[in-house]
Amino acid sequence: MLLRVPEYYDRFVCLAGDCPHSCCEKWEVVIDEDHACRYAAAEGPLGEKLRSVLKRDEEGDFCFPLNGGRCPFLNERSLCDIHLQLGEEATSVTCQEHPRFTEDYGPFREVTLCASCPAVNDLLLGSEEPLRFIEQTIEEPAEEGDRWLPFLLPLRARLLDILRDRTLPLDTRLYRFLLLAEEAQLRLDEETEATLPALAESWQTDAAAESHSVLFPAAWGLFTALEPLDADWPALLEQAASAAPADLQETLLERIAVYFAFRYLLKCVNDGDLLGRAKFCVLATAVIARLSAVCGLAEALRRFSCEIEHNDDHLDALQEALFAVPTALFAAPFASQNRPLWVSPS
Repeated sequence: MLLRVPEYYDRFVCLAGDCPHSCCEKWEVVIDEDHACRYAAAEGPLGEKLRSVLKRDEEGDFCFPLNGGRCPFLNERSLCDIHLQLGEEATSVTCQEHPRFTEDYGPFREVTLCASCPAVNDLLLGSEEPLRFIEQTIEEPAEEGDRWLPFLLPLRARLLDILRDRTLPLDTRLYRFLLLAEEAQLRLDEETEATLPALAESWQTDAAAESHSVLFPAAWGLFTALEPLDADWPALLEQAASAAPADLQETLLERIAVYFAFRYLLKCVNDGDLLGRAKFCVLATAVIARLSAVCGLAEALRRFSCEIEHNDDHLDALQEALFAVPTALFAAPFASQNRPLWVSPS
């Protein structure tokens, strides 16, 4: 099977006890059945604690209810007692995989590292080079994939190339990215997906990011309507709504846009909505740019990822809402009340 990952994938190292935002806080981790059975048979004081803490949530899944916002096995050094005493393999599947997001497409697998993790955030924003992805073969059998995949892969490659085309301003690239996604969506709807590779190869436009319609402040309401993970998230959104634009490097915003596009576009094989996911990628980049004015780019990316990327309900709600938002409204994604949301250094 083919494995595709970001170029910095092998450089990721968990910060463990030195992490300023531990993944063992705030989230109740679902415990898979195999590990729940293992915990039921564990011996000694740790085994007793595992059995006393393990509960079923409202969905019937095993979990460790948080204690003061922390996993009950996160010790005073911010290290996991299960990992320390029983080994990494004794931690749940979720804990072992985080911050990896894995998508199995049949003939290949794609794994991204989520920017909610400070160590991943540093890797993503630690370079101004165009973000690339590498492939390697793993010893797992390939399976049959969705019939759209051979047609979507060259299309996504072209969409990523549009985002990385530094001969153009980023807002123009993002708009052209959406225009191609819109044309591709029409072909998916018409069931002429076999024409997508030719479209990707030949598609051209001279459209620039000029529009009297702007994405903000209307789109801001999409986020304020979602239930927050952190209590201060609504206040952060409110501050960002009126903040002066941040002084950001376009190259880093480009890397963020490519990060989102790589992770989300191919998932349209599940529901046919390529354009909605493309709009989400543009909106996410624009919101992060605006949030950076009040908390800095790295923290804006981390907070957005925590609030949105780890919540399927939030992702679904945003995608559903964006379905009705005209693509033309994204023609100037960094504009609000006729002013840019970021200022590129001269």
